[in-house]
Amino acid sequence: MEPEMQPPAELKTGTTTVGMIAKDCVVLASDQRATMGFLIANKTAKKIFKVTDRIGATIAGSVADAQAIMDLLAAEAKLFEIQRGRPIRVKALTRLLSNIMFQGRGAYMLVCVVGGFDDDGAQVFYTDYVGSVIPDKFVSSGSGSPVALGVLEAEYKDDLPKKKAIELAVRAVAAAIERDAASGNSILVSVIDKDGYQEIPKDTIMKIWKGQ
Repeated sequence: MEPEMQPPAELKTGTTTVGMIAKDCVVLASDQRATMGFLIANKTAKKIFKVTDRIGATIAGSVADAQAIMDLLAAEAKLFEIQRGRPIRVKALTRLLSNIMFQGRGAYMLVCVVGGFDDDGAQVFYTDYVGSVIPDKFVSSGSGSPVALGVLEAEYKDDLPKKKAIELAVRAVAAAIERDAASGNSILVSVIDKDGYQEIPKDTIMKIWKGQ
């Protein structure tokens, strides 16, 4: 029997990201702490990337790998749109990411939550460092994910209004920040719907966070 594959140690350095399907939209959220072992390397790290006007992705793992692969996905999505005359679908872009990760088979230290909106509606996918793709209504990645998932399991409901979904995403990441030493300092939230990709203002996030 082959030993169970374990993620590289760099994937365990810590973060918390969340993705969920709400009523007619997708909500992505993350903390902003970047760590190097026990060192807090950055307190304002960007862990949510806009890939296209209607697709975003959260990252957990190597910053260098994340930046390179997100740039590659954005370029491939733009090329697809130019060649086909229509935007790439969420599932197709996620499959492209999966193929890249599978070909590397552990060469890229990266776990992503991909979320977006297209003709098939709102969609969220979890992808790991060897190319697995798991669709779900809500997912979380990173060292703080067990705590965040506990909040989501308890409070998530189908067809959550956008405002309620944003509040739940903030609460889930905030709970992880309270209990996971590698997550922290601040929270980012983005919403994607038929009108496109939108970053939620910091003051709105802080009111939700501090008003808990």
